[in-house]
Amino acid sequence: MAYQLPLLPTSLVGSYAQPEWLIDRQKLAGRFPPRVRAKELWRVAPEHLDEAQNDATLLAIRDQERAGLDIITDGEMRRESYSNRFATALDGVDLDNPGSALDRSGHPNPVPRVVGKITRIHPVEVDDVKFLRANTDRKIKMTVPGPFTMSQQAQNDFYESPAEMAMDYAAAVNAEIRDLFAAGADIVQIDEPYMQARPEPARQYGLDALNRALDGIEGETVVHICFGYAAIIHERPEGYSFLPEFSGCSCKAVSIETAQSKLDCKVLETLPDKTILLGVLDLSTHEVETPETVAGRIRRALPFKDASKIVVAPDCGLKYLPRDIALGKMKAMADGAAIVRRELS
Repeated sequence: MAYQLPLLPTSLVGSYAQPEWLIDRQKLAGRFPPRVRAKELWRVAPEHLDEAQNDATLLAIRDQERAGLDIITDGEMRRESYSNRFATALDGVDLDNPGSALDRSGHPNPVPRVVGKITRIHPVEVDDVKFLRANTDRKIKMTVPGPFTMSQQAQNDFYESPAEMAMDYAAAVNAEIRDLFAAGADIVQIDEPYMQARPEPARQYGLDALNRALDGIEGETVVHICFGYAAIIHERPEGYSFLPEFSGCSCKAVSIETAQSKLDCKVLETLPDKTILLGVLDLSTHEVETPETVAGRIRRALPFKDASKIVVAPDCGLKYLPRDIALGKMKAMADGAAIVRRELS
């Protein structure tokens, strides 16, 4: 029998804490998320890496199940960052001679250098989703980087305009999403943090690229937008610079953070037709929330969004947290959702 989602189902945004035996977490934390390949982060020899990543993925799945989550991801155990696994698998990119682009904090970062037409030559995450599907009976979600974000994380040495480049990234994402649903994904999430970081170009061509990535997609889709990893970007603005615009996006749901930023949830009224992945875990602290704290953060949203249109989630990925803290926060999230679910029933 298919797994039935309860009211206020719980889900990760995508990433979970990778084990110290798999990746050098100190090196990972000491730098911005890599845009080009960063093979030096892996602790396991190349010939054993696939097996090690599979084992770590099983641990991530079991931790999510143990914590009581309803929608399971693969924890992004095989990724050096949320975006580079996909972005560096595309044709049209010179991986041996990277370019440079400013990250959202204004620092230059090595990035893929685009020297030809961006095309997807083969599925990138299909085996990942098949492995996930084979190892849990709960609903599953797979994440892909968004076309606008990838276009901002690249050096354009080929296209006449960044908009044209974003559209080809979008075609690649669209093909990947179709294959992910065909391989068994229940939900596919597109990560578009740079729409918040760079709202003007996001309005000019980013939303068009995102809709192109979603063109003809029937399955359940989420777009994740955030203020950046709390471990790296420490300041939070009062609110989103790009949010109501998603009412013009064909995605079914939008993932936002409300915990660390203490966001005024009235802004949810600007997205009446969207399900909201409500970020209720503050990832800037290693303090594990109480279930009651989480419940309070969920209740803040209820005047502005019906509970049937809320999925409870962390603010962002758990990648940079110690594993025991990540597990504790996940469990608090599931228990907090259960408190509010009981109140509503």
